[in-house]
This record gives sequence, structure tokens and C-alpha cells, in this order.
Amino acid sequence: MENPTSPSPSPSYPVSAAGNALRVVRLLHELDELRVMDVADRLGVARSTAHRILAMLVFEGFAVQDRHKVYRPGPALRAIRGSHAAPPPDLITIAHPHLRRLADAVRETTHLMVLEGNGARFLDGVEGPQALRVSYRTGTLLPAQATSGGKAMLAALPADRLRALYPNGLPEDGAKSPKDFESLVNELVSVRRHGYALNLQESERGVHAVGACVRDHAGTVVAAVAVAAPSVRCTRARLTELSQPLLAAVRDIGQGL
Repeated sequence: MENPTSPSPSPSYPVSAAGNALRVVRLLHELDELRVMDVADRLGVARSTAHRILAMLVFEGFAVQDRHKVYRPGPALRAIRGSHAAPPPDLITIAHPHLRRLADAVRETTHLMVLEGNGARFLDGVEGPQALRVSYRTGTLLPAQATSGGKAMLAALPADRLRALYPNGLPEDGAKSPKDFESLVNELVSVRRHGYALNLQESERGVHAVGACVRDHAGTVVAAVAVAAPSVRCTRARLTELSQPLLAAVRDIGQGL
């Protein structure tokens, strides 16, 4: 009789691609961050192969890539290991038709995101129909204070929870986002007053966006939706106009949760 605690023998058939993908998932779980060169070195494969594996894991939700080209555990892996509270299970399913209708109505790209620490994790998106448009960022984690949806969610937090997210102040990332914690606090006062937040080329040069919170029936913020557009055709005044269909969309999503 086999010892149930003994390691399983290696399969006799070739499973190198699947095996490498699983090894990278395990590395992400253990190390929390990987670069293409790390994967190439640990697996003994070419960097192009390592990049394809990581790209597949991003597509399947097991990994996400940040703005510094570092790969971190994605929502699928985090849900499995239970290290972060998952968003409502029906959030993406319910929100997606509204994201599409909003994108069609305003002819710009729409994003769905949740707050993850002091970052905004992009869960879903629909690109606008125009030739010059903003790409969706599904899986990406950006500083919350540099995104419209992130700022909308930060504005909904109690003061003590907001402060706890930035124990050492705001990071210096070279962006146009608020430079210090007090500047952020002052901006969030305006966000609460208007019900939406603006991003004026803070997360990416040439991109403007407006974001608002999705609340469930209890009034709890569970996500945010943003409309993003090229700054060359989307002035601050245009963002204010876009806030109206945006606010209607987040209300509809919240009612469906």
C-alpha cells in the first residue's frame, strides 16, 4: 500500500508547458512578485518563453503586471489562497453589460476596478468604438490616488482607514497625482462633494478619466467605474458631462448586486 504522504511520481507523458505554467503559479504564490528574467532563470527557458507563460497567466487571471513590468498574484490566485477579500462573485457579470452600454453611449473606454490596499485593481473594461481610444487595463494594479476610480473609493473611506493606507505618506512615483497626503485629503473632500473623481493625466500621459463608486444595497462601496478618454478631445468640462451617464451606470450596477 502506498504511503499517502509520499510525493507523487512525475508523469510519464510530456507536460512541460503545463508544468512550467504551474511552477510559475507556485513561484508567484511563494514570492509575490516575478520578472521575466526571474522566470527564465528558474525554469531554464528563453525569456520569450517566460514572457509567453506570464502572458497566459495574466490572461487567465492568475497574474497581473504592474507599471514597472513586475508580475504579481492575480485575482484568480488570490481567491484560491484566500489572501485578500474577493469582490462580490457576481460583480463582473452584472457590471459588464453596463460597462458596454456606457462605452457605446459616451463612445469612450470604460473600466471596472476595486480597491486593493492603496491600489486600484482593474477587473474588467470595454474599449470605446473610436479609432483613437484608451485601451482597457484588466488585471493592472495602479496607485489608487492616481486613478479616478481609485480616488472615488478612497473618498468613501473613514479618515482612520485612509490614513492607515499611507503610513509613510504618499509614494513618490513621478506622476501628477497628489504629492502629499494632505493634498490627497483636500482633493477627496471635493470628490465627496461632487460624487465623482477626476484623473487629469495622473496615471498616464494623454489620458483623462472620471470615476465614481458602485455601492451595494447597504450603501457599502464595492467597486468603482471610470470613463477614460484621450485628453486631446476630452477636456475637464467634457469629463463633467461624462459624469452624468457614469453616475447613472454605477447606480444601475449597484441595484443589480
